[in-house]
Amino acid sequence: MRKMTMFVALAAATALSTPAMAGSPDGKFQVKVLGTAVLPNGEIDKIKYLDAGLGDTLADMGVSDVDAKANDNVVPTLAVEYFFNQNFSLETICCFTQHHVNGAADLSGTELVDHVLILPATVTLKAHLPTGTPFKPYIGAGPSVFFVFDEKPGATAQALGVDRVKMSNSFGVALQGGVDIALGDSGFGVSLDAKKYFMKPTAKFYVEDTKVLETKHNLDPWVLSAGVTYRF
Repeated sequence: MRKMTMFVALAAATALSTPAMAGSPDGKFQVKVLGTAVLPNGEIDKIKYLDAGLGDTLADMGVSDVDAKANDNVVPTLAVEYFFNQNFSLETICCFTQHHVNGAADLSGTELVDHVLILPATVTLKAHLPTGTPFKPYIGAGPSVFFVFDEKPGATAQALGVDRVKMSNSFGVALQGGVDIALGDSGFGVSLDAKKYFMKPTAKFYVEDTKVLETKHNLDPWVLSAGVTYRF
C-alpha cells in the first residue's frame, strides 16, 4: 500500500510540474489522483466441485447453506484520460486492492481466503455531456480484467487441511458514471466517479495438490472514487 501511494503521488507531481504541460479545461489529456472505495460482493454463485470427504465434514458440522462475502477496502487510484474531442474520451486506471473472503450463511465467522491482491486493468470509453458550465457529467463502459495475486487459504480453510488456494483471473465489463468539475481555467479540477464491475472469478481449494473444492463467485464490486484532476 505504501509503495502504491508513493507511486500515485510521484506520478501526479510529475504531471503537474512539467512546464510543457500547460493546463487547460479543454486539453487533450487529464490525470486524476483519487481516493477509491472498493466494495465487492463475493457471494458464491455456484459450487462447481465438492470433494466427498469435505462434503461429509461440512455435513457433520451442520453446514448446508454455503456462501461467502469479500471485505471492503479503500485505496489510492491514478487515472489517465485522453480526449478525442470535447464529447468522447478513453480512460484507464491504475491501482491495487487487497481483500479477504469470509464465510456467510452457515459459514458465518469462518475465514476462507486471505490476502487476495487484485489489479483491475480497466479501459472505458466515456461520453461527456456538454453543459456550458464547469460541471461536466459523463457515462462510460468498457472491458476489464482482474488479475489476482498472492491469495492464501484462510485460517478455517487451513484447519480443514487446505494448504493452497487459487483464484482465477477474471474478464468482465465495467459501467461508469460521474462528473468532472473544472476549477477555473488552470486545468485543475475535482472529480466524482462510480463504476460497477461484473466479474465472476472461481476459487479452487487444494489439499496436497488434490482439488477438494471449486466455487464460482459474484465478485461484482462497486468502485467509488473522488479526487483532484489536472487537464492539459
